[in-house]
Amino acid sequence: MQNAIYGSFLMVMFATFVGTPIGIMAGIYLAEYNPKGWLASVTRFVNDILLSAPSIVIGLFVYAVVVSRFKSFSGWAGVIALALIVIPVVIRTTENMLQLVPPGLREAAYALGAPKWKVITSITLKAARSGVVTGILLAVARIAGETAPLLFTALNNQFWTSDLSQPMASLPVTIFKFAMSPYENWQQLAWAGVFLITMAVLGLNILARVLTRNKN
Repeated sequence: MQNAIYGSFLMVMFATFVGTPIGIMAGIYLAEYNPKGWLASVTRFVNDILLSAPSIVIGLFVYAVVVSRFKSFSGWAGVIALALIVIPVVIRTTENMLQLVPPGLREAAYALGAPKWKVITSITLKAARSGVVTGILLAVARIAGETAPLLFTALNNQFWTSDLSQPMASLPVTIFKFAMSPYENWQQLAWAGVFLITMAVLGLNILARVLTRNKN
């Protein structure tokens, strides 16, 4: 299962790196720059649709837009599908956490002559750091176990590969295939894969709590 573990790690990592900055910037825009404008309303509406959309629908969308156009399953298509799941979760969490920051902190920074971008990066984002990191980890935990989008995008690969332009194995898809097999040793490997995903998500949450805890 090493190829599946490695493939999942690559796709989840790249999807997080792609989706997190987009989600944080969109959340900052919604909370700080234009919370009641028409563009903010449209963004929230689209974000709500993405949050409620089943992951298999996102997988089918990426299949129609990317896979069918290039006529090949690929790890990059899987990254795009997973990133589309990450973005709405990070947007919603970032916006909510920034709205919880007391207005007095912003007003004090403005009174000292700090520009808006400096207030956001040094005051509000820092104050909401724990919540934003928690939202990112929730998104990672969600995509770590997604199977349906990867069936339509990355498909699977029984060989070790680091080429994201080719079909790539992933742990959730491997778990699905092994769990459906009639062989007992394959079923045991499927349970081992479930244990690995669970422990990885648990480890991420513990690490986040340690890194973002309040220091006296």
